[in-house]
Amino acid sequence: MENIVEVDEDDLFGLLDVLTSGGWHPSQDRIRLPFAYRGHSAAARDLRTGLVRLRGDSSTAVEPHILRNFRKYAHRDTSPGDSDWNWLSVAQHHGLPTRLLDWSHSPYVALHFATRLPERNDEPGAVWCVDYAAVHELLPEELRSVLEPLGGGLFTTDTLSRAAYSLAEFDRFRGPDGERVPLFFEPPALDERIVNQAAIFSTMSGAEAGLDEWLARHPELYRKVIIPAKLKWRVRDHLDQVNVTERVLFPGLDGLSLWLRRYYSQRGKA
Repeated sequence: MENIVEVDEDDLFGLLDVLTSGGWHPSQDRIRLPFAYRGHSAAARDLRTGLVRLRGDSSTAVEPHILRNFRKYAHRDTSPGDSDWNWLSVAQHHGLPTRLLDWSHSPYVALHFATRLPERNDEPGAVWCVDYAAVHELLPEELRSVLEPLGGGLFTTDTLSRAAYSLAEFDRFRGPDGERVPLFFEPPALDERIVNQAAIFSTMSGAEAGLDEWLARHPELYRKVIIPAKLKWRVRDHLDQVNVTERVLFPGLDGLSLWLRRYYSQRGKA
């Protein structure tokens, strides 16, 4: 498939070029590349959300209960606003299984997550690249209309709240053939981790809906770039040299410890 891209096992800069090249994306009229990147240490991993991995076909039924209890026990000043989108962002950021997926503006951040586990460096990884501007061009008019005055691009929790304040309101949106629709939005700057990771979230208008299934019907809107196992250590060394490490992406002692643990781990066979 043309949207599955494999690079040579010794071609680091070829990998970087594939991730940052604008030659393939539909949004050709934009100055900056409107890409969202997501890295996986295992190339075979799909785009199921944490909620779907937790509850599968019962995700829709259990989602309101999980979020209600999160809001009940979280501190009131935890969320920068009371909309479902703000609370959902906080929940995802703190590890709660939700309908959201984590992405980044930065291909380097995605490469970090694809190479952060030394024990997985004997198998291929992957970086998903999605043209979110082109995805949003396929949204229903009511959603697109809140983006157009801002020049398109990404939603924020505020702009999303104008079109759908709650998840129940959002879930009524469908594509022309009745399919669930995806969108990408920037979360509030909750802390340095969100900022340093250049975070983006994706969501679907349905707790059980799968982004990878939607992308399979629109293959022109994404690339999945395979990172050969033998290239992972070279990628990792490059990221350490340009200071894309746990110490930067996870500010604080936890990130420092993660960085040192990985940096001084033994290299595998890959």
